[in-house]
Amino acid sequence: MTVNNQNELVHKAIAVLESLESGNPEAIKAYIHPDKYIQHNQALPDGRETMLGALDHLKEIGTKVSIKRTLVDGDYVALHSVYDFHGPKIGFDIFRFENGLIVEHWDNLQEMVEKTPSNHTMIDGPVTIKDIDKTDANKAYVKSFVEDIMVGKNRGLITSYFDGDNYIQHDPHIADGLSGLVAAVQSMEEQHIEMQYTHIHQVIGQGDFVLTVSEGLINGEPTAFYDLFRVENGKIAEHWDVIEAILPAEKRVNSNGRF
Repeated sequence: MTVNNQNELVHKAIAVLESLESGNPEAIKAYIHPDKYIQHNQALPDGRETMLGALDHLKEIGTKVSIKRTLVDGDYVALHSVYDFHGPKIGFDIFRFENGLIVEHWDNLQEMVEKTPSNHTMIDGPVTIKDIDKTDANKAYVKSFVEDIMVGKNRGLITSYFDGDNYIQHDPHIADGLSGLVAAVQSMEEQHIEMQYTHIHQVIGQGDFVLTVSEGLINGEPTAFYDLFRVENGKIAEHWDVIEAILPAEKRVNSNGRF
C-alpha cells in the first residue's frame, strides 16, 4: 500500500470519528459501507444507521473527540483518542476497510485518570511514527512480549525485553520503569487482584508503534485489553493501554463477538 493510500484511509477514519463531535453525517455516509458495517462494540447494533441516528444526541450532550495517534496496517486503521462524553475517557478505535470503505469496527474505552504514579497522562508522549522499515520485526517482538510476559508463556524473560529500567509508562496505576511494573504486579498480588491475559486477537503495527488487542480476565471477569507499545532500539520503551470489561451476554445487542 502506498503512503497516499495509507493517508487516505487515515483521513477517512478520522473524519468518521470527528463526526461524533460535529454532528455532521457526511463522512459517515461517504466512508462507511451502506450495507456492511460489522460492529464489535456489543452495546451497539450492526450497521451505519446506528451511528447516523446517534449524531444529534452526541452533539447535544457536547461530545468531544481529540485524536492523538493513528496507525495504518494494511486495511486496518487504529486511532488513539481522548473522548469527552459523560466525562473524559481514553479510547482506541480500529476500523477495517474494504475497497476504500469501512466495513468493520472494534473499540475499547476507559475513564481517564488524571493523577498517575508516573506523572504522565494516559495519552501524552510521542506521536510521530519512526522506523517504518522495522514494522514487521517490531510487531513480532511485541507479540512475543505479550505472549511471554502478559499471557505468561515465559515470564522469566521479562528483563530481556527492556533496556534496564528505561520504560515510560502511561497506565494510570503503574509507575515508570521495569521496577514500576514489577512493583505494580506485587501490589496486585497483595490485594488479591488477579489479571490474566488468555489470548491475543490482533496485532496492528506501523514503524515503532504496535497495538495488541487481547482477551483475558480480571478477577474472573471477561476483559478486553488494548496495549500500545513503542519500540526503541529493539526494546520495549513506552506503553499506553485501555482496559474495558466485556458486556455480559444478556446486555449485548449484536452477536459478532468482542474481538
